[in-house]
Amino acid sequence: MGALVPLTRPGWVEAGRHLLAGLELAVREVNDAGGILGRPLELVVRDTAADPQRAAAAVDELAGLGVAALAGEYHSVVARAAAARADALGLPFLCSSAVLDELTEQPTQWVARLAPAQSHGWRTYADFLLGAGHSRIAVAAQPSVYWASGTRILRDHLAPRGGTVIELDMSALTPAALCEELVDHRATALLLLVGHPEPAVPIVKSVRQDPRLAEILIGAPAGQPEFAEWAALLGADGAAIPFLRYLPEQLSPLGARVGAALRERLGEAPSFVAFEGYDTVAVLADVLRSSGADRARTAESWPRVAVEGTRGRIRFSRTPDISVWQWTWTPVQVADRDPAEPDRFRILHTG
Repeated sequence: MGALVPLTRPGWVEAGRHLLAGLELAVREVNDAGGILGRPLELVVRDTAADPQRAAAAVDELAGLGVAALAGEYHSVVARAAAARADALGLPFLCSSAVLDELTEQPTQWVARLAPAQSHGWRTYADFLLGAGHSRIAVAAQPSVYWASGTRILRDHLAPRGGTVIELDMSALTPAALCEELVDHRATALLLLVGHPEPAVPIVKSVRQDPRLAEILIGAPAGQPEFAEWAALLGADGAAIPFLRYLPEQLSPLGARVGAALRERLGEAPSFVAFEGYDTVAVLADVLRSSGADRARTAESWPRVAVEGTRGRIRFSRTPDISVWQWTWTPVQVADRDPAEPDRFRILHTG
């Protein structure tokens, strides 16, 4: 099984480490239980470093090495490049974490996805904002297909409900200049549609230090506060920043067991990304037991999947405007770090 994971910068290395931990734990458990049709499952890992071209080249290499299927990837733009190559080569790809709705330009039989589509998760986040009384929402965004898609989803969902989205281009603004814009626009919420740690961390520090913005809500729908590095870099400033995460309110016995094993492997609390990695292998192992190494049979199996994952029963279906086989839906939470105890998460909204 090939695995695409961001393990070096500018990739989000911490997310990649958690994704790989989940993949590796599940592979170990599959092999401890006898492997696939009596053969051990091997994970062939390639670092994408958040580079779409590097990911596409890795798909070509892995296909040439004879992998039965492809797993992983965290960054949406990178996963889109990988999905395009997998589709072209006829290589089954189960995408673990990327959420961009248009993962492929045309409907494909070769690609399936565990993470919820961006439109589903970000609409849930928009509902949370409205419920919390926010209607003038600024987005501090960097140029990217992913961030532009997120901004469009928010605007389309909020505008009919009386919400206003104010776009602030972080390729042209410093954190200090951003604060001036927030004051001028009378925004009540600021969403960080930017990379981590730069420029997300300096933006948070600048806004937190500006007394004029003491009441503004800072949000991070892409999930930056989920990881320990966020708390380490920001301390108390990183608390009370709502973000999206894909976990149920209560883990099943399987989820709790896997969570404990992931904590031991990582040396810290596992993120939802680690559970996504585990569930990816659980699904592919189940499919490969029936299809063997036949790639076409594996792709034909997506609609027949019924696997108990760490976060619920996983099935794939065709969903309007989604070009790949999609789990509809992974549990969605809006959560934040508790200001009184930044290592503890509070669930603010579910969708």
